[in-house]
Amino acid sequence: MRARIYKPAKTAMSSGMAKTHNWVLEFAPTTARGVDPLMGWTSSSDTQTQVHMSFETKDAAIEYAAENGIEATVQEPKFRKLNIRAGGYGENFATNRRGVWTH
Repeated sequence: MRARIYKPAKTAMSSGMAKTHNWVLEFAPTTARGVDPLMGWTSSSDTQTQVHMSFETKDAAIEYAAENGIEATVQEPKFRKLNIRAGGYGENFATNRRGVWTH
């Protein structure tokens, strides 16, 4: 069995960092997906791809994979730089601005 260990990125739909603190072990598909001839749905007989395991640390995920004979690759997270403005969101509505302000 092959798997990958990674730390999920934040969703593009929100600015929050929920569900990004744990490491995830996710199994790679072993068989290709097929189309059901009756309904036309995409399906697979591989049930391991439905398993997503969460771990507090990267070392715990690697240790679990080693104990259970899982060949795992680790993807290191790419951190983004913080974008902290001096006035924050309130700066958009400042009344003491000296110059012309437009979008």
